[in-house]
Amino acid sequence: MTLIDSRRVILASFAAVAAATGAPIDPEAVDSRLGIKLEDELAFWFPAEQVPAATSLYREHYLRLAGPLTTALPGAREALAAVRAAGASAVVITAKHEVSARLSLDIAGLAPDALVGSVHGPEKAAVLVTLGAAVYVGDTPADMAAAAQAGARAVGVTTGSFTERDLREAGAQTVLASLAEFPPLYASFSR
Repeated sequence: MTLIDSRRVILASFAAVAAATGAPIDPEAVDSRLGIKLEDELAFWFPAEQVPAATSLYREHYLRLAGPLTTALPGAREALAAVRAAGASAVVITAKHEVSARLSLDIAGLAPDALVGSVHGPEKAAVLVTLGAAVYVGDTPADMAAAAQAGARAVGVTTGSFTERDLREAGAQTVLASLAEFPPLYASFSR
């Protein structure tokens, strides 16, 4: 489930890596691929042998910048409450490193029932299958494809870098403009 807005901290962390290393990192290109694993994004900007050091540098900046630049998405708390009220578990499945993801959630004051980090695309689908997830809320085409592959209802939210069309083309069955729209939608699934 997508719960936080970390776009500003991600882009600021990439800018800090670019400043520290001289790498010509294009923020628009990074933004267009938000949601992939950090190492995969850094591979666009660094030779393979430099990716581990760039990863460490990025994580240092992310941990430093996360506090002032991370916020809960509107409706995030209500979305968690709606899932729990239905007797289900709210699980965050993310490409973020688990330490960074946990910090971001803590900063935003959000506590999912479980967190699975460092997974993307088909890896997310495998986690969804293992969990027996009925619904997956995400903001990237890869999230929607993972939900579809896992047989879960794919609910897209246009709170990230991708449009409704992008999310629908990747398999979203429903697309919301905000998580604030999620609680009544989720309640309708159990009717």
